[in-house]
Order: sequence, then structure tokens, then C-alpha cells
Amino acid sequence: MTGATPDAPADIKRGQYTVEALAKGLRVMSLFTERQPEWRLRDIAQATGIPTPTAFRIVATLVEEGYLEQLDDGQYRPDVKVLTLGGAALRASDLATLATPRLRRLGEQTGETTNLAVLAGDRILYIVRLRNADLVTANIQVGSTLPAAFTSIGKLLLAFAPAKETAATLDRALALPSSGPNAIADAGSLRLELAEIRERGWALQDEELALGLRSVAAPVRDADGAVIAGINVAVQSSTWPSQRLRDELAPAVLAAADEISGLLGWSGAA
Repeated sequence: MTGATPDAPADIKRGQYTVEALAKGLRVMSLFTERQPEWRLRDIAQATGIPTPTAFRIVATLVEEGYLEQLDDGQYRPDVKVLTLGGAALRASDLATLATPRLRRLGEQTGETTNLAVLAGDRILYIVRLRNADLVTANIQVGSTLPAAFTSIGKLLLAFAPAKETAATLDRALALPSSGPNAIADAGSLRLELAEIRERGWALQDEELALGLRSVAAPVRDADGAVIAGINVAVQSSTWPSQRLRDELAPAVLAAADEISGLLGWSGAA
């Protein structure tokens, strides 16, 4: 029948229903990876084989629609809409699937909210969130993002990120808004704290994101020992003084993170 569309994927022949402009846009988006999250226009055109004028129009459209962001130095990187869109896929990812039961037990053990997040540029992206208490940040859900510099998971992941990547994101991270009274204000102070986090192996957020909110984060490692995500427990400062965080919460979060890392193949070797 003229104008009929396929009822099942098996009916689709390669190229039969391709929208060329969309295909080119997807080729552009596929360039942005964890290893190379930022690209210049000329490099995009060269890598995709798309003529520069066409690549410019594609990139401009992606910026206008919120999928790419243009940085001050002229490079482009994925914007928040991409991260949010990816949140749905991340829900069903192996990492989220493996981590959720252990995070649930950690929440039952502490009576508090537990989270799993990954670093996405100068922000963190939540891929698991299990609420067990009323918190200032109650509107956070899977797919939400927060400034990395003002969160325990964000600082943790910045601390263990390659130095070259960290240097490029610190100033941008600190430029993002925070309503917490103890938010770090300058890159020098943040670098000192990141060094301390690397040394002790876990991170603390003490009313830097919001008044009344504290959290402790620990790293999730892959089979090679690389830090690929972080988990945390978020608590009210009124019921969790700093010393209690260090004595009770930090060991529990570290143990849960190590267990999740073990499920990913990490042996615990330094």
C-alpha cells in the first residue's frame, strides 16, 4: 500500500526510511564521549565528513534545542537536555541494576536517602535515588543534575578525575549557583579539598549545596580500579553532627561502595 509504514523493526530495510539531516545530527552527537567531551566545529566537520557549513547549521540547531552548549573558548559539549535524556537509559544500566539492592540496604541501615551519580562535565547526573527521609533537595530524581563543586559525589569524582580534565572544569563548576552557606568560593580552596578527598578516600558535603543538608560520598570502581561513579547518603545536619558523619556514616558508605565495586569486578587492590 502506498504510504504504508512498517509495523515491526524487521520490516525496516537499511536506509529505506532514513532522515539524512537527523542522521547527520546523530553522527555529530556520537562524537561526544567521556574521553573527549568537548569538540570544536572544524574537528566535528573533519571527524564526521560533514561539510563545515552543514556542520555549523547542525551544531547551531543542537545548541538552540538544548542538546549542545557552546563554551567561551568556542568548543561545544553536551548540554543538560542530553544528560536528562540519558537518565532514562541509565535507570536500566548494569551499574544502576547492580547498585540498587546495596543502596537500598544502606538506606535501611542508616534510615536516610541514598544516591548513585556519575560526573557529567561540571555537574553530576543522578542514576539511582532512593528516598528514605525528607530532605531540602527532595525534588531531585533520576536524571537530575547538580553542580559538582557543591556536592559530595561531585567533589569525590572531581578528586579522582584525570588532572587535565579537572583543571578544565573547576572554574566552570564554581561558577554554577549554590544556595549553601558553606559553598567553596575559589578554585584554590577546591583543589586543596580535592587533594584531601583523594588522600582519605571519601568526600563530605557540609551545607555547601543547601542549608541544613550534609552528605558523605564514596567511590565506585570498575574492574581496573578506575573511579566511574559515586554513592552517597544525604542527611539533615540537625541530626547528623560532623563527628557522627565521620564515625558512623563514612564507614557504612565506604563499605557499600566497595561491595558495589566488587560486583563490577574490582578486587580491592590498590
